[in-house]
Amino acid sequence: MPGTCDVVVVGGGQAGLAAGYYLRRAGLEYVILDAQSQPGGAWRHGWDSLRLFSPAPYSPLPGWGMPGQDGEEFPSAGHVVDYLRAYEQRYDLAVRRPVRVQEVWPAGELLAVQTDAEMWSARFVISATGTWQCPYLPDVPGREEFGGRQLHTVDYASALEFRGQRVVIVGGGNSGAQILADVSRVAEVTWATRRPPRFMPDDVDGRVLFDPAKPPVVPVAG
Repeated sequence: MPGTCDVVVVGGGQAGLAAGYYLRRAGLEYVILDAQSQPGGAWRHGWDSLRLFSPAPYSPLPGWGMPGQDGEEFPSAGHVVDYLRAYEQRYDLAVRRPVRVQEVWPAGELLAVQTDAEMWSARFVISATGTWQCPYLPDVPGREEFGGRQLHTVDYASALEFRGQRVVIVGGGNSGAQILADVSRVAEVTWATRRPPRFMPDDVDGRVLFDPAKPPVVPVAG
């Protein structure tokens, strides 16, 4: 049967749950449509050693802080999944899964949302799908002729499969840095980044982590 609400949220990961929190607080009728079979979003599919890069107290969703993980300063992916599941239950968020959204189009004054199970009509649609299910592999010249293995972060599981090999890791973001730290223990690694990486001390917490990472401000004369 078709459903009607104020807002349809596409995606039930951390962004979708945060949106649901505020929609619920505002008293709006909403639904969160998530293609995953279980809570946790993309955190359910990360590599074995994946973890947050800031401590739990500085990694919360709105309304409820993330509990710490015993013996771990930086929580593991499994801990994040448990937190997202508990968060969803704590606020009784209106999540439906597994439901895959197939198409969205204008339908008069509303938006029509077609899924693999049913049709929804809403005044607004929030896209909170992330990028994990649509990985981007840049079309680098010569990629087709390269005889080695090429994989995206979403295909990485463990450093053990690269033991004793030569590996190039492309990208200086959080994923690239974590995989570099992982693979460099067992393989000969080259790290390719667009800009020189900036290393920060381990005791930098989540509140000030982003300040030294900001690009410098260059004053412009008026």
